[in-house]
Amino acid sequence: MTLRQQARFWLIFVVGFFFLIWLFSSILLPFVAGMAIAYFLDPLADKLEARGTSRVIATSIITVLFFLVFILVMLLVVPMIGSQLAGFLERFPGYVDTLRTNVAPYLQSVLDRVAPETLQSVSDAIKGQSANALKWVGNVLSEVLSGGLALLNFLSLLFITPVVSFYLLRDWDKIVAKVDSYLPRRSAKDIRQCVSEIDETLAGFVRGQATVCILLGLFYGLGLTLAGLEFGFVIGLMTGLVSFVPYFGMIAGFAVGMGVALAQFGFGLDLGLVAIVFLIGQVLEGNFLTPKLVGDKVGLHAVWVMFALLAGGAVFGLLGVMLAVPVAAVIGVLVRYGLRQYLDSRLYDHGSGASNGAGADSESQ
Repeated sequence: MTLRQQARFWLIFVVGFFFLIWLFSSILLPFVAGMAIAYFLDPLADKLEARGTSRVIATSIITVLFFLVFILVMLLVVPMIGSQLAGFLERFPGYVDTLRTNVAPYLQSVLDRVAPETLQSVSDAIKGQSANALKWVGNVLSEVLSGGLALLNFLSLLFITPVVSFYLLRDWDKIVAKVDSYLPRRSAKDIRQCVSEIDETLAGFVRGQATVCILLGLFYGLGLTLAGLEFGFVIGLMTGLVSFVPYFGMIAGFAVGMGVALAQFGFGLDLGLVAIVFLIGQVLEGNFLTPKLVGDKVGLHAVWVMFALLAGGAVFGLLGVMLAVPVAAVIGVLVRYGLRQYLDSRLYDHGSGASNGAGADSESQ
């Protein structure tokens, strides 16, 4: 098969793959969720199997424990988060008014030095851009919610996902071995290398980053609650969970937390305690959690992750959000592989090789 034929084959394959996702997007959600859970839990099943436990028993134990913990979280933690979130949204206008009252004297001295025309133009620009941004985010969220949380999809998630995850986790190694046996022999080594890099990227980002987000959410939630911040648990938990997108979670959580603290406490010691909680969280994340659990082999840039999440949500709804990071990892690995092939090819060093050869000929003369 020539290079042109290979390129045509893979182009048709990729186009067909995304067409099938679009075609069956309304029913794929529980299967993708089950596959993600099986991938997440596979290392635990391998460890139990290495200690002498049969694969079926290991899969049964892990699946039952996982969904028991999930159900307990849904029954105990989610209602508390929902009540705190509802209370926070209800009191949000009051926080804004209090914050405006507390900060206005400090801002007035700065605003007095700026021309009124400049202030008006900046204000109009901010309002226009904010309205456009909110409208865009609202459209994305509506697509996600309408595509992912319909009643049928919710019921399928509830009943089909555990079954899919059990069977995939039980047969994971067999499926991988079977797919490996179908690889073209001439390209098998390169494909295995790319798949290994994709697995390394996903393992570092999904497994590692998910653990970091959960630990950070618990730390911020407990820390802000102990600091006396109203709705501190839900603010901290959301800060940790949104940290799945690097830097964005910390910036958003810090802004919301400090805004609520400023409206609640004013300028004082309690405000400093809230800031210290976020500072300690950053130290823990940057020096302990991320190096230990994620490492430096993720290979996914923060901007690329944000674009993938938003693009996936806008096109395929909740299914697109779930597929965004794996697809981004695959594209990133393939791009790096293509660059390596290019750098090792004559297309990259042909000119320098020719010039070196010409120089050598002139010296010999």
